[in-house]
Amino acid sequence: MKVLVPVKRVVDANVKVRVNADNTGVDTANLKMAINPFCEIAVEEAVRLKEAGVASEVVVVTVGPKAAQEQLRTAMALGADRGVHIETDEELVPLSIAKLLNAVQSREEAQLIILGKQSIDGDNNQTGQMLAALGKMPQATFASEVKVEGGQLAITREIDGGLQSITLPLPAVVTADLRLNEPRYAKLPNIMKAKRKPLDTLSIDDLGVSLKSHQKVLKVTPPAERKGGVMLASVAELVEKLKNEAKVI
Repeated sequence: MKVLVPVKRVVDANVKVRVNADNTGVDTANLKMAINPFCEIAVEEAVRLKEAGVASEVVVVTVGPKAAQEQLRTAMALGADRGVHIETDEELVPLSIAKLLNAVQSREEAQLIILGKQSIDGDNNQTGQMLAALGKMPQATFASEVKVEGGQLAITREIDGGLQSITLPLPAVVTADLRLNEPRYAKLPNIMKAKRKPLDTLSIDDLGVSLKSHQKVLKVTPPAERKGGVMLASVAELVEKLKNEAKVI
């Protein structure tokens, strides 16, 4: 069974981001970049399936600038077998990403596609669902457990009321939740081996996908700074401030 894992290049989760001077986006100059944390969980799950003898090959794919190959190499150091890079300098929305991933899936014909449930930059939580719709594949979102049983997927997914267990036929799309697993760290020998693993570079034209603009960013602004808190001497003083200053009661 082949597993396809889309990954995204994002600003490292531990880095404090700032809006650029012209308010058109986040200033990424000289910032540390990394694999989106949810995508890293997806890679880990795919590698575990391979280690368990369920999967025969793990292919990672990303859409982004040439520098995004760094994240593909990181995924291969974690255990993926090869990478596919769709090179573009454009900032693409989830629907465009889903169309490109669907084109890759048409080539790869993977039996399972595992994505992170969302990226930590856009937080859209859309790409996996759109990919499933475009590819006419069943989907399971927010997965906290993935098993392959009798040629089907057995998924435990997190919902508002607790946990839901479902089964899906293959091929299928799964989006990984935070509690699916704990990603491993790449070992130095594996990092060196990843440099020699196959990595194919494609353009949007190579995939024969026609993209168009679906939205326009008008302005990007940082959130308002939080005001400092104050210490109150009594509950009565708290009630007075809530009533007369905050006007919430």
